[in-house]
Amino acid sequence: MHIDRTLTRRMLAASAALMMVCGGASGAFAEQAAKPSPKDHKTTPGGQYSPSLDMLKDATIEIPGRKPGDPVMTAEEFTKARQIYFERCAGCHGVLRKGATGKALTPDLTRKLGFDYLMNFITYGSPGGMPNWGTSGDLSKEEVDMMARYLLIDPPQPPEFGMPDIKATWKVLIPVDKRPTKKENDIDIDNLFAVTLRDAGKVALIDGASKKIAVTLESGYAVHISRMSASGRYLFTIGRDGKINLIDLWMKTPATVAEIKIGAEARSVETSKAKGFEDKYAIAGAYWPPQYVIMDGATLEPLSVVNTRGMTVDTQEYHPEPRVASIMASHYKPEFVVNVKETGQILMVNYQDIKNLQVTTVGAERFLHDGGFDRSGRYVLVAANARNKIAVVDTKESKLVKLVETGGQTPHPGRGANIEHPKYGPVWVTSHLGDETVSMIGTDPEKHPEHAWKVVQNVKGQGGGSLFVKSHPKSKHLYVDTTLNTEAEISSLVAVFRIADLAQDNPKYEVLPIGQWSGIAEGQRRVVQGEYNREGDEVWFSVWNSKNQDSAIVVVDDKTLKLKTVIKDKSIVTPTGKFNVYNTRKDVY
Repeated sequence: MHIDRTLTRRMLAASAALMMVCGGASGAFAEQAAKPSPKDHKTTPGGQYSPSLDMLKDATIEIPGRKPGDPVMTAEEFTKARQIYFERCAGCHGVLRKGATGKALTPDLTRKLGFDYLMNFITYGSPGGMPNWGTSGDLSKEEVDMMARYLLIDPPQPPEFGMPDIKATWKVLIPVDKRPTKKENDIDIDNLFAVTLRDAGKVALIDGASKKIAVTLESGYAVHISRMSASGRYLFTIGRDGKINLIDLWMKTPATVAEIKIGAEARSVETSKAKGFEDKYAIAGAYWPPQYVIMDGATLEPLSVVNTRGMTVDTQEYHPEPRVASIMASHYKPEFVVNVKETGQILMVNYQDIKNLQVTTVGAERFLHDGGFDRSGRYVLVAANARNKIAVVDTKESKLVKLVETGGQTPHPGRGANIEHPKYGPVWVTSHLGDETVSMIGTDPEKHPEHAWKVVQNVKGQGGGSLFVKSHPKSKHLYVDTTLNTEAEISSLVAVFRIADLAQDNPKYEVLPIGQWSGIAEGQRRVVQGEYNREGDEVWFSVWNSKNQDSAIVVVDDKTLKLKTVIKDKSIVTPTGKFNVYNTRKDVY
């Protein structure tokens, strides 16, 4: 059968980000790798993932390019490939391989592309954000071959993970009545950074003033985000394996006081912020199973689990895997803003009465991912990244305001950046995975109604592969990373725009050699996620290397754009997200 090679290249190039930052490995998966599949196909609590291998027994799939007599895939290869897929691929392409940020990888599509094409694409990546797994050294030639074959067979489906399974993982390590009644340490908590040590399965708490590690704590695998309680006392981390750690920052040495696992794979956690509900509840969303869980804010006791399966917002078709991508807490009413990726539904979950949960469903756009508040704290802007749109939601009125076309390919804002534009007033900024576009959306419907909820300006950054933009109310700069750019040198640099220069038609940016400043000579030196300190005069960047190579955190003086400090330690392994306590709990970005 003839295949349009240009079309297939575009299809796979738009699969933006089969990426380290998106992939999600479960610790439970790793534990299960050496265990045989149960004969009755049942699983036990705790997120075990042991699909039947019966499908391989009589497999007759012909793989283009395979040698005569070669097996399609052995049971050992299947187990290993399944593990790699969950670690590297599922975050973007879905557990069932139906696609989201990345394109669908179901066998009806992959068999048309063919074995050789899949091999080359996994090896070399694309400028659209797909990492070069083979040439980067993350996967061996044999593993690339194995993954190409894995994508040609039907995807296995993990088990469900309901309330009995969740409760079985819940542990209160230090009861509330045994915790401090006042702060017992001299840590400046508001200027503390929670730093994800991805491949170590840990979180480092680093003092913002001294730049020293206060403590390193065990966490879930590859913590995706850290969130603060409204009071600033408790830190919540969630790993991609669905494990939540509740850390008490008042203790003499901060420590985990409770933990729970809310699914097999997860990305989001948040806490209640509405007046009268400070520190009362926490919520977490899972990628698998597709659900969210509301918990007690001081103990993590699971109170309610809600499935998100349902109809897509556009075609009104049933989707079996609508993952919870991101969650924000309204400042106006007791509601969580729950963004459901595959259906395009934004759920305004009112937590005033947990036993009689009220949910307002806002139809937005499919493939919702990340986002954040405008500077007023009233409006949430969320990227429907595979549709190249931003959904704007009014958290005061609990309704959709507008869907905004960004003009770029695959927006990935993180929380975004709020700046005061010299021509257009308050704007919210996103960069893109798929191209160099940096888009600015007006956010002030009262004083600047002519610019509100429109892209008022697009500027060009260094290229595709950007994951985060960053600014601060006290800063004169806008920072744009290019973490997943396939050019190693570009992935180690950060572009900086002077906000005052944005009044120009074609504003230029300054390039900061963050990777070079780190002093790291080996590896790709990917630079990711700028985060300001509380004062807004420093920006911290992670220099993210492979787990067996040196990584670092580079601190930049925001006023001079000069190197200030490099934080290195043997314990700093693959640092990714960094979350300043004050900025995180106050939604300052």
